[in-house]
Amino acid sequence: MPISQHPGLRIAANVFAAMGIGFGINAFLRPEHALTFFEWEAPTSLPEKQLVRNLLYIYGIRDIFEGLAVIIASVYGTRRSLGWTLMALSFVAVGDGIVCKSSGKGEWGHWSYAPILSAVGGALIGWFD
Repeated sequence: MPISQHPGLRIAANVFAAMGIGFGINAFLRPEHALTFFEWEAPTSLPEKQLVRNLLYIYGIRDIFEGLAVIIASVYGTRRSLGWTLMALSFVAVGDGIVCKSSGKGEWGHWSYAPILSAVGGALIGWFD
């Protein structure tokens, strides 16, 4: 059986989806905690707190959307479409890490899972068959 056909790859993709949805829900319910994933200092003034909270809600919506996109690709799409969806998520993780690095820290919290997303995505695409 080619690696791209292994059932564990879809399971791994759905685990990534659940993580994304979990991060998104966390951003809605506990925005201050979600900010810690970026290793940034919490704002102190009320206008800054409101701005950061609203931006974290947007971040939460994005994460929930990403998780749902993976689930939809897993259930209704092909293995290749699921693989490319995971590859796109790895680019988001790299981008988040670049933003964190430009702020001084927190990049490895994002960069550490980008290669895992890429490996599973590449396997689903058929790169390792």
